[in-house]
Amino acid sequence: MDDIAFWALAGFAAVLVGLSKGGLPVVGMLGVPLMSLVMSPVMAAGLLLPIYVISDMFGLWAYRRAFDKRVLAIMMPAMTLGVGIGWATASVVSEAWVTLLVGVIGAAFAANLLIRAGRVVQAKPADVVPGMFWGAVAGFTSFVSHAGAPPYQVFVLPLKLEKAVFAGTATIAFAYVNAIKLIPYYALGQLSLSNLKVAAILAIPASLAVFAGVGLVKIIPEKLFFQLISWTLLAVSIKLIRDGLGGVT
Repeated sequence: MDDIAFWALAGFAAVLVGLSKGGLPVVGMLGVPLMSLVMSPVMAAGLLLPIYVISDMFGLWAYRRAFDKRVLAIMMPAMTLGVGIGWATASVVSEAWVTLLVGVIGAAFAANLLIRAGRVVQAKPADVVPGMFWGAVAGFTSFVSHAGAPPYQVFVLPLKLEKAVFAGTATIAFAYVNAIKLIPYYALGQLSLSNLKVAAILAIPASLAVFAGVGLVKIIPEKLFFQLISWTLLAVSIKLIRDGLGGVT
């Protein structure tokens, strides 16, 4: 792992992870695809998990007063279930098919949001049944490839939360998910001493990027903020579809 290309990509991926923990949740999904250019996706996911966990600490502090309790109460138990399903099926579920599914869901949802942009749409309530479903899907896809944002946002974006509350709720939810993922990742051999040493170095730019993300959330107008989230979600989802198709063909 001394290659210049590796460290350049790894540093950029770490910054994206930090920005996501600072309130730009979708950009963190780019980390695994970027790292997959220089290592296997499974190794990339294992390397990035400690960076997620460390940067989560800073995100939790930054958004300690901005979150939606009802959304967390609905989604966190379901996300736990999703992680458990991912662990139980790790040896039989194709990562390529999961990647493709996440990409299709995210692209369809983002396209719908962008098509309907400008229309006055009533905020939806945080209902338990859809929240449990999408929470379980988010936990599962987060376990497989740190790609829990699209299914999470399918449920949360229509709630029309204020942008800081939206960002804080996502940060807290995925900080919890990343923490519980440490156990199955360790059991499956995806965490190693060499990975932890590299992660400790990459945690520095990731942690600094958390505060850059918090600053961006504060200064970006709310309408533009959610437009950027939607466009980024669409772009990432198209990338996931491409990666998934490449793996199943």
